[in-house]
Amino acid sequence: MTEIGYSLSSEEHSALDLVRYAERAEQAGFQFALISDHFHPWMSRQGQSPFVWSVIGAIAVRTHKLRLGTGVTCPLLRIHPAIVAQAAATAASMMPGRFFLGVGTGENLNEHILGDKWPPIWERQDMLQEAVTVIRQLWKGGVQNHQGRYFTVENAQIFSLPSSLPPIYMAAAGSSTAELAARIADGLISVGANAEVAMKFGKSKPRYAQVAVCWAESEKEARKTACEWWPITALSGPLTQELALPSHFEAAAKLVTEDKVAEEIVCGPDPSRHIEALQKCIAAGFDHVYIHQIGKDQEGFFKFYQEKILPHFGSDKSRVA
Repeated sequence: MTEIGYSLSSEEHSALDLVRYAERAEQAGFQFALISDHFHPWMSRQGQSPFVWSVIGAIAVRTHKLRLGTGVTCPLLRIHPAIVAQAAATAASMMPGRFFLGVGTGENLNEHILGDKWPPIWERQDMLQEAVTVIRQLWKGGVQNHQGRYFTVENAQIFSLPSSLPPIYMAAAGSSTAELAARIADGLISVGANAEVAMKFGKSKPRYAQVAVCWAESEKEARKTACEWWPITALSGPLTQELALPSHFEAAAKLVTEDKVAEEIVCGPDPSRHIEALQKCIAAGFDHVYIHQIGKDQEGFFKFYQEKILPHFGSDKSRVA
C-alpha cells in the first residue's frame, strides 16, 4: 500500500510552527514527514530557515508514530559528514525506528556560505558518495579514521548510537543520480511523477516522491498564493542548484506567470485533482508520496486531506487519539 506523507517546509514556517505542523500531520493520519534543511529560504518572502536538527529534536518529543526524515541534508560543504553522522544518530536515538536520513548534492543557495567553491554536479556526486561512506563508517562505533579525496576524519567516535541505525535515502532528479542512489542508498527521494528516475533506481527499496499543492477555498485564491510564495517551482533546468541568493531567485521568478505556476502545482479545493496528482506518482513507480502545502493555511489543508484525500488511499484518520 502506498504511504502518504507531509512536507515540513523550513523555508516557510518558524521552528515552533514546524513542530506544531508535525503534530497535526500525525493527528490527521499522515504516516511520515520530510523536513527541508536550508540555511536560506528560496525567496525572502518565505521568510524562515531554522536549524533543522534543533527542530527534529522537538518533533521527536511531540510526536509518537510519525516517521521523519531530512528532505534533504547536504553533507558536503556547509556541514561535514561526520557532524551529520552524529546528528542523525542522535535523532534516531530520540525517535527509535522513526527517523531516516535523507541526503543530496545540495544547492549553491545554502552551501556557499562558508566561502567554499560550488562544485559541478559530477564532483558533488563523488563527494556525496564519499560522505555516505564516512557516515556509515562512523555508525559502526569505535574510533574511526578516514582520509579520502574530499573528507578527513581523525580519531572520531560517536558514542550516542541508536539501537537500530537509520536508513539513508538519497535525493535524485535525473538518471545518473538515481543510478548512484541505487548503489549507495537505502531509498530514493524525488519530486513529481518522474518515472525514469524511479525506473533507474529500481523497485527493491523505498521510493519517495514529493507533490506540491496549494489548497484554498477557491482555485483563484490558491493560484495567487502559489505564485506569490512558490514561483520557483516553474523555473526549469539546473537553475535552482546554481543561484546563490534569495534575491537571485526573486529576479528569476519575475519571469514566471501564474498560469505556469499552476501547471506545476495542484491549486484549489477539487479533491479529484489532488488524488490524480498522487496517483500519477504511484503509477510512475513511487510507493511513498508526500505533500507540500504551499502558503500559510496549513490547518485548512490538514482538514481537507483528512476528510477528502487520505481515506482514498487507506490512511487511518485515527492514528493518534
